[in-house]
Amino acid sequence: MQISHPWLSFLLAVALVAAPAAARAQKMDPDDAERQRREMLDAGERGDLSTINRLITVGTKVDVKDESLRTPLYMAVLKNRIAAVRLLLAEGASVNASARDLDTPWLLAASLGHADILRAMIPYGPDLTIHNRFGGTALIPACEKGHLEAVRVLLDTAIDLDNVNNLGWTCLIEIAYLSDGGARVQEIARLVLAAGAKPAIKDKQGKTALDHAEVRKLDKLAAILRGTARKAVAGAAK
Repeated sequence: MQISHPWLSFLLAVALVAAPAAARAQKMDPDDAERQRREMLDAGERGDLSTINRLITVGTKVDVKDESLRTPLYMAVLKNRIAAVRLLLAEGASVNASARDLDTPWLLAASLGHADILRAMIPYGPDLTIHNRFGGTALIPACEKGHLEAVRVLLDTAIDLDNVNNLGWTCLIEIAYLSDGGARVQEIARLVLAAGAKPAIKDKQGKTALDHAEVRKLDKLAAILRGTARKAVAGAAK
């Protein structure tokens, strides 16, 4: 066959070189694929950037999963490997990939209080409506566990301030019912209330966050909730 145009010769040469590589990729040994899957998951957990890059180069998917359906990004979040998180996100890892326990990398980062990871995830489209196994958004566990900086990050999004989980609790009710009522959750309560959360919402027993705080004698938290409730009543009366 005669090829007169130099560009056609070049393209043919590229095709001849690429074809065997493509064929090898398609015929990857199952043992190799399994080894690469485990390597990628382990690299995410350890924050091993060089291994992640190497595996991506040979075609390993960034959203491979372990037996619990956890991805490399999930594992990087679990161990607070911020550099690995950024690399995996840039390579297309999903912030919304759900593990068997219904946690996603986004939900996990909020629950663990990894504020920098939450910030890194926001440009990659986290589902603000996604629920954990208790039916709550990322805001509820972040509030209850006293993750102040993570709550600040979440409040800069359009997340639902009054999401009610499967137990009938909002973030304010969960703070009042489960937290220690200390300085960090007091500040979180102030922030959430200032953002517009409704303190008058009742749980399945007809109790508000203030009711629970008073029963548990969390006096400072109760005072914050009580003051907001009074303002709400006064505003409604005008």
